[in-house]
Amino acid sequence: MTKQAEGGDERPARGRGRRPADEVRADVLRAVGEVLLSEGIADLTFERVARLSGVSKTTLYKWWPSKGALALDGYFHAVEQSLAFEDTGDIRADLMSQLRAFARILTRTPAGRVVTELIGQSQTDDDLASAFRSMYSSERRRLAGERLLRAQQQGQIRAEVNVQVLVDQLWGAVYHRMLVPDEPVTDDFVVALVTNLIDGITPPASPSQDKPAP
Repeated sequence: MTKQAEGGDERPARGRGRRPADEVRADVLRAVGEVLLSEGIADLTFERVARLSGVSKTTLYKWWPSKGALALDGYFHAVEQSLAFEDTGDIRADLMSQLRAFARILTRTPAGRVVTELIGQSQTDDDLASAFRSMYSSERRRLAGERLLRAQQQGQIRAEVNVQVLVDQLWGAVYHRMLVPDEPVTDDFVVALVTNLIDGITPPASPSQDKPAP
């Protein structure tokens, strides 16, 4: 048996001291992630998370100032492994794999609805917008940018290309279809995104275009 220590971390019943904060935090994020990916955000509350993780609400509010911040952190940790950016040495294959995993999570689990709800709420909630950047979008952008930069250093992307703009072009397009649902996020869409970006959209120059002017 255990009981909760003051401040939210569990204390073993026989006084063996508090658990490390990282361990307590991991339990909270695991509980939040499981709720989000199975049910969505509607029934996520601090009371429920406290009950599931064995951590007091005092500690939860100390680490996460709002339900949105808690949901974002839990969501990121829930999908972090699934959205890990592979480096096989082939940037086309790695982009295809990562974007397919991203699209699958957004369209086939409640997580997609969670993210779109949080993005919508963040437009009028400055605290949530700040949490979205610090706990989710900036980290996703960093991971994608690092992989693209390595590809650029290997000569797979032209040296003058801004890799952060590539991040916006690829992942931003998926978010756009989620938020403005005129068209679905499909596998064909993901393939076209990567193909258009890697191959370009302009036709190859004709032999006459390559000849210098007389």
